[in-house]
Amino acid sequence: MPWLQIKVSIPPEQAETYEDLLLAAGCAAVTYQDAADQPIFEPDLGTTPLWNATVVTGLFAAEHDLRETLELLQAAQQQLTPGQNTLPEFKAEILEDKDWEREWMDSYHPMRFGNRLWVCPSWREAPEPDAVNMMLDPGLAFGTGTHPTTALCLEWLDAQELEGKQVVDYGCGSGILGIAALLLGADHVQAVDIDPQALTATRDNLQRNKLPESRLDAFLPLDAPLIEADLLVANILAGPLCELAPTLAARVRAGGRILLSGLLSQQADEIISTYSQWFDMDAPGEREGWIRISGTRKQES
Repeated sequence: MPWLQIKVSIPPEQAETYEDLLLAAGCAAVTYQDAADQPIFEPDLGTTPLWNATVVTGLFAAEHDLRETLELLQAAQQQLTPGQNTLPEFKAEILEDKDWEREWMDSYHPMRFGNRLWVCPSWREAPEPDAVNMMLDPGLAFGTGTHPTTALCLEWLDAQELEGKQVVDYGCGSGILGIAALLLGADHVQAVDIDPQALTATRDNLQRNKLPESRLDAFLPLDAPLIEADLLVANILAGPLCELAPTLAARVRAGGRILLSGLLSQQADEIISTYSQWFDMDAPGEREGWIRISGTRKQES
C-alpha cells in the first residue's frame, strides 16, 4: 500500500509544534531528519538535540485527501504562529509501495576487514567460504561494521594474534567485536553492556555463528565479574571512556592490550593522557575523522 508523506523544514525549537500539527491532522508516524548534514556526535546525558535545519515528516495513509490535509495544516499553522510573515511550506509526496523489509536487508552487504575477516549479513552467503566469516544480524543492536570506528577495530583485531586469549568486550552492542575475536582464535569473551537488548543480540549472534555458549558470557556492568583479560575492547564514546578508565584498566592484566574507539580525532590527546596512567599508548589509527587507540598495560612496579 502506498503512503502519503508530508515534510516541513523548520528550526529545531519549532519541531514539537509541527509534530503536534501533523499528529492532529491524522498522520500515522512522525520522524525528524537532518536537512544539512550536521553531525551530533556526543549529546549531553538526558538530552535529545536536533539539527539547526530539521525536517519533520508525517506519514499518512493513502486515502487521506491531500488538498484537505494541507489546508488544515496551513490554517492551524497560522493560528499557532500568528504574526509571522514567512512560514515554512509543507511538501507533499506519494511514498511508493515497497517491500521495506527487503529494502532494508538489501542495504547490507558482506564486508572485508584486514586479511582474514569478513562480516556478512546472516541472510547472505559468505563470498569467501574458507575465510574467517562472521554472520551478523544487525537488527537488534548497534554494530554492523559499517561505521568507521567499528571498521578500525575489526581491522586491528584481524592483525592480532588472539589464539587462546581472554577478551572483554565492554559496550558490546551487537557483539561484533567480541565474536570477531572468538572467530579469530580467542578462547573466551566477557561481553558487557548497559542495554539488555544488546546482550540478547550478542547471544543471538554467537549462536548464529555456531559458537558454543560456553565461550561467551554476557553481563550488565554491575553483574560482570572482575577478571584480568589479555585484551579489552571498548568502542563507545570519549566521555564514558574517560569516566570508566580505572574500571577498564583493572580488567586488563599486566602486559595485556586495550583497544579504544568511538572517538573523534580531536579527542585523541584526552584519551591518551587519561589512559597513560596505566598503559603505554600507541599512535592512533584514523578514518573519516574517527580514531581508534590501542595500548599495552604497564607492568606493576
